[in-house]
Amino acid sequence: MNSITFVIGIIALLGGFLAGYVLRRYLAEMKIAAAEDRAKMILDEAAKEAVAKKREALVEAKEEALKLRNDMERENRERRAELQRHERRLVQKEEALDRKLEALEKKEENLHKKDAELAHLKEELDSLYQKQLQELERISGMTKDEARQILLRDVEQEIQQETALMIKDMENKAKEEGERRARDIISLAIQRCAADHVAESTVAVIPLPNDEMKGRIIGREGRNIRSFETLTGVDLIIDDTPEAVILSAFDPIRRETARLALEKLIADGRIHPARIEEMVEKARREIEAQIREAGETAAFEVNVHGLHSDLIKLLGRLKFRTSYGQNVLKHSIEVAYLAGIMASELGADQKLARRAGLLHDIGKAVDHEVEGPHVAIGVDLAKKYGESPEVLHAIAAHHGDEEPKTVEAVLVQAADAISAARPGARRETLESYIKRLTKLEEIANSFSGVDKAYAIQAGREIRIMVKPDKVDDLGAVRLVREIARKVENELDYPGQIKVIIIRETRVVEYAK
Repeated sequence: MNSITFVIGIIALLGGFLAGYVLRRYLAEMKIAAAEDRAKMILDEAAKEAVAKKREALVEAKEEALKLRNDMERENRERRAELQRHERRLVQKEEALDRKLEALEKKEENLHKKDAELAHLKEELDSLYQKQLQELERISGMTKDEARQILLRDVEQEIQQETALMIKDMENKAKEEGERRARDIISLAIQRCAADHVAESTVAVIPLPNDEMKGRIIGREGRNIRSFETLTGVDLIIDDTPEAVILSAFDPIRRETARLALEKLIADGRIHPARIEEMVEKARREIEAQIREAGETAAFEVNVHGLHSDLIKLLGRLKFRTSYGQNVLKHSIEVAYLAGIMASELGADQKLARRAGLLHDIGKAVDHEVEGPHVAIGVDLAKKYGESPEVLHAIAAHHGDEEPKTVEAVLVQAADAISAARPGARRETLESYIKRLTKLEEIANSFSGVDKAYAIQAGREIRIMVKPDKVDDLGAVRLVREIARKVENELDYPGQIKVIIIRETRVVEYAK
C-alpha cells in the first residue's frame, strides 16, 4: 500500500514539475515577445527623434554661418572706413609739412639776408671804431696800450684800497665777535666760580694771655726758646709788643707747625724742652693730617679722581703756600673750575681741563726744596706719579714755556691768567707796579708817529694818541698790532693789556 502511495506521489510530483515547466516556458516566450515589441517601438521612436535633431542642427548651423558672415561683412566695412580716415589724415599731414617747408625756406632766405646786412653793419662799426680810436689817440696823445696800462693801474689801486678796507672790516667784526664770545665764556666761568684768598705773609703773631708768658717761653738762660727754634726751624721774636710774640719763617708749613705747637704750649702752661719736643711732634702730625685732608678736599671739590696719594699730599701742601697774596691751593681749585667751565662751553674735555688746572702749580709745593722753576718741577712730579701726556703738556704750557698744542692746555693757560689777574686776586708792590706802567708807556712812545701814551686801568689798558698827518687809518691798524706784539715780548704782566690807538683830525675855520 505504501509503495503504491509512493509511486503515486512520484508520479504526481513529476506531473507537477512538467506542468510548471510548460507554464514557465509559455510565460517566458510571452515576455520575450513583449520585449521585442517594446524594443522595436523604442528603435522607431529613436530614429524619428534622430531625424528631428538632425534637422534642428542643420538649421542652427545655417543660422550660425549666416551670423558669422554678417559679422565679417560688418568688420570689413569698419576696417575700410578706418583705412579711409587714416588716408585722409596722412594727406592732411603731408599738406601741413609742405606748408612748413615753404615757411622754413622763406625764413632761411630772410636769415641769409639779415646775415649779409649784419656783416655789412659790422664792417661799418669796425671802421667807425678804428676812426674813433685813432681820433682818441690823437687827442689824448697816448696809444691804446698806454691807456690800458693806466686804467689797469688805477683799477688795481682801487681794488687794493677796497681790499684793505674789507680786510679791516672783517678783522674788526671777527675781533668783536671773538671778544664778545670770550667775554661771555669768561664771565660765565667767573660768575660760577668764587674762591677765597689769604694775604701773603712770612710772619705769624701769637697772642699771649699775659706778658709773664714771655719769660716762660724764653726759659732759664733761653733754653726753651733755643729748643723751640731748633725743633721747628722758625725764628721766635719776643719784643716789646704787649701780650704777643712773632713767629718768622719763609717755609709756611714750618711756620704753621710752630704756631700750633706754641699755642698748645701756651694753653698747657708747662713749657720746658721735653714738653716742647712733644708738642712740636704732635703739631707736625696734625699738620700732616691737615695737608692730606686739604688735598683730598680739593680733589673732591673739583671732581678729580684717581690722583696718586703723594700728589694728594703735595696738593695739601699748597694750602700753606701763597703767591703775591694769593693762596696757591685756592688758586689751583679756581683754575680747575674755570678751565672746566670753559671746556664745557667749548665742547672740550672737561675732566682733562679740571685735572690739569688742579695740578698746574703742583711744583710750587716743593719749589723751595728742589732747584728749578715750578713749571719744570711740576711736570717732573706729574710724570713721576703717572699723569697722562695731555696733563703734562698743559702744566708745561701754562706759563708759555711750551707752545700750547691742545684746547685744554690753552684753557688752563687762560684760566690761570684769569684767576691771577682778576681784581683782588693778587697784590703787587708799588715799585714793580710803577715800573710796569712806565715800561708800558715807554714801549708805546718808541714807535714813530706816536704823540702821547697813557697807561690806565691799573695797567690793564693803554691809550695811544697818534699824529694824524703821519699815521692814516690803515697805518693805525698796523701800528696797534706792532705795539701789542712788542708788549707781549718785552713785558711781564698778569692777564692781558688792551691797546687802543686814537687818531683824531681837527679842522678849524673862522667865520668873519
